[in-house]
Amino acid sequence: MDVRDLVDVHLRAMTSPAAAGERFPATGEFLGMADMARVLRDGLGERGRQVSTRRPPDFAVRPAARSRDPGLRKITPPLGRRNRHTTEKAARLLGRRPRPARQTVPDRAESLLAHGAVRLPAAAQRP
Repeated sequence: MDVRDLVDVHLRAMTSPAAAGERFPATGEFLGMADMARVLRDGLGERGRQVSTRRPPDFAVRPAARSRDPGLRKITPPLGRRNRHTTEKAARLLGRRPRPARQTVPDRAESLLAHGAVRLPAAAQRP
């Protein structure tokens, strides 16, 4: 989810009489890590060429999480599952349409790069 969409749905819900007493999932398009990597690779152009789109199979990640890498433990519960949320009610009552992931993922990456929160390898940085 893009923070701009989160703000948008909150403002619409606060100002629309149709939203009184309703709940609206403030979600966007679901992307798995491999899909997100492909969007980054495509969306960042030359700077994204070093983004790996390889995905280890789930059957290899689970044992590694148990035995070697505690950081992987956090990502194993949702392996193999697809998140399915509907934003139909927000679209119908509030006119809300979330931004597509192909826009929000590169936008987030650009923001992180601009604020120095992440750095690209020297070979991938802009001239």
